[in-house]
Amino acid sequence: MAKKRRKYSRSVSSDVASEMRRYKRGTAKSGPGGKGGRVKSRKQAIAIALSEARKKGKKVPRKKAS
Repeated sequence: MAKKRRKYSRSVSSDVASEMRRYKRGTAKSGPGGKGGRVKSRKQAIAIALSEARKKGKKVPRKKAS
């Protein structure tokens, strides 16, 4: 049986976890340079973490076009 390939690299999960910690404490900021205000939803916090991981060049699937 073939091994299942990972969609996300292992280090991405730690990036998401640290962003969620910031969100729960209320210190997570949105927008360029954190000027957009406080992150108000879990989905937003995860999206920020994945976006930053993409910028670092980690293995993360592309955003869905909508």
